[in-house]
Amino acid sequence: MSLNLYDTSTRTVREFVPVEPGRVSMYLCGATVQAPPHIGHIRSGVNFDVLRRWLMRQGFDVTFCRNVTDLDDKIIRVAAAEDVPWFVVAERNQRAFTWAYDQLGCLPPTVEPRAMGHVPEMVELMRRLIDKGHAYAAGGDVYFDVMSYADRYGKLSNQKLENMWAAGDTDTDSLKRDPRDFALWKGAKPGEPTWPTPWGRGRPGWHLECSAMATKYLGETFDIHGGGVDLIFPHHENEIAQSQAAGDGFARYWLHNGLLTLGGEKMSKSLGNSLLIPEMFHKVRAVELRYYLVAAHYRSPIDYSDEALQEAAAGYRRIEGFVTRAAEVIHDVDAAAPLPQAFVDAMDDDLNVSQALAVIHEVVREGNVALAHGNKEQVARLLAETQNMLDVLGLDPRSPQWRTTGDSGLREVVDALVAVALEQRQAARARKDYGAADAIRDQLAAAGIVVEDTPQGPRWELAR
Repeated sequence: MSLNLYDTSTRTVREFVPVEPGRVSMYLCGATVQAPPHIGHIRSGVNFDVLRRWLMRQGFDVTFCRNVTDLDDKIIRVAAAEDVPWFVVAERNQRAFTWAYDQLGCLPPTVEPRAMGHVPEMVELMRRLIDKGHAYAAGGDVYFDVMSYADRYGKLSNQKLENMWAAGDTDTDSLKRDPRDFALWKGAKPGEPTWPTPWGRGRPGWHLECSAMATKYLGETFDIHGGGVDLIFPHHENEIAQSQAAGDGFARYWLHNGLLTLGGEKMSKSLGNSLLIPEMFHKVRAVELRYYLVAAHYRSPIDYSDEALQEAAAGYRRIEGFVTRAAEVIHDVDAAAPLPQAFVDAMDDDLNVSQALAVIHEVVREGNVALAHGNKEQVARLLAETQNMLDVLGLDPRSPQWRTTGDSGLREVVDALVAVALEQRQAARARKDYGAADAIRDQLAAAGIVVEDTPQGPRWELAR
């Protein structure tokens, strides 16, 4: 079975065939950095990190470009409210996003371009569109002429042009030939940053930047363009229009992840229902939050609840418990061990991670039985399968990632302190001072540390 992905542009599941054999080019619409990230923002990064990892596991050389929108209307409004330059807001929140991606185990992008570093490329794209009759300058602004592309505009979002409302992206609609035309460039306004162009000073519109950056780093035609389902219209629709009208093939597959809602409403700062990433780490560990975000199919919506989060965390800990116990018996894991075919089939079926996790849990159940019966050979095989499957999802508890970030950065310190206490407990038991040994165990329990005596010696975990 080959990899099949749901393509929004055709509304079908299609076999994935890259432009260039053995290589994959992928663009993800990243953060607009007017505020720090909540879990709704980060879901997209985690979902597409799983796709990237699966492509890499299949032997593809993946070039992954994730942009940063470091200037737009929202950032300007926040900066004005705080009475600071726009770049102060952008830089602060960009760092918060980078930290959050790192904490959740996302591999760093191959390239992470910032929009304001690519104004020359945007100006050149506008020039091409004007020369081809698909854009026009008016009063310092530059607009895309939707009617010049009328036969194809709306294909991605499955809309008819006659049913579309005005773009609503400027306060200068009177300059437009058609209210549905969208701004490529916004003329200079007092207090806003500006750049020179042949049509006057100003700043880019939101849609222009992604077309310019995607083609700069991935080529005129590339494989995959991703983002949240809320970006299908107008952002991605407009990207396609301006890129293909200019003569670029642009993306061959469009993938969109579902939204993460709270009480059925999209998470947003304006609604006051944001669950910021640092706040989430008071509820669960970083790896458990990643498990929660990848467990649902990437195209499905997730309606957040604390109960569902804790259930996901408990599910991950069952997997982690087997890996930890098995690793005490098996010290060398075969990283090249083949993945179970059921897991491969699930991942190739439009990244059916929920089914892939069901395969992992079944292997873990078999592994626990093998551990109970002391079948070391079978434990070794099942541990290798489990860790290799978890690696694809970025969830291997023995990965250095989870030993050096978030909750686990502190784990090494706690581990060393608990080890001292356990040594004292073992020494007390050796001299048959069971009262002292029990007292140490009780003190650890009071601190939230559960000790389990095993044939391989005592092991511990945090109480939940």
